[in-house]
Amino acid sequence: MRPTIFATLAILVTPDGTGMAWETAADRFYEQLRQLEGEWEGTFQWSGGRTESGPVRATYSLTAGGHAVIEQLFMGGAVPSMSSIYHIHADELRMTHYCISRTQPRLKATRIDEADRTAEFDVIDVTGTDPQGRPHVRRFRIQTTDPDHLRIWFTFTAETSSKVEIEEITLQRVKKT
Repeated sequence: MRPTIFATLAILVTPDGTGMAWETAADRFYEQLRQLEGEWEGTFQWSGGRTESGPVRATYSLTAGGHAVIEQLFMGGAVPSMSSIYHIHADELRMTHYCISRTQPRLKATRIDEADRTAEFDVIDVTGTDPQGRPHVRRFRIQTTDPDHLRIWFTFTAETSSKVEIEEITLQRVKKT
């Protein structure tokens, strides 16, 4: 006889009947990410060996019926330099990052601080790496400081190096979708 497994996800209507109360911190933070939909502008700044800085544009959009959030970052051109897709997997908040370095790290949120509106992600695995040990995103942090301000940090390292580079991006909403 095969065992039967039942999975239940409880989505509750708030007491005033105006919306839903999400069950997990991952669900609640994902809802914050969904609210980023629109156009953003700001700056990027590198540290840890690199010194580049400059303007950045970003767009956030929903896909898959609202079950995934697409983040596109534009640094100096009309084509996105990097894109990330956020989604829920079981009870985890996940992200796949498509980097200009031709790598595709998959990350999961390992810490969500709801009071600080911050999620921190660690790498699960990476595709697109090479024998030369091209640097790629190993850690990621996002903070939705308020509905119209956002900070993100990419931490890059290579498998064969202890060198760490951090790219900090600060964004402000310019148009809500």
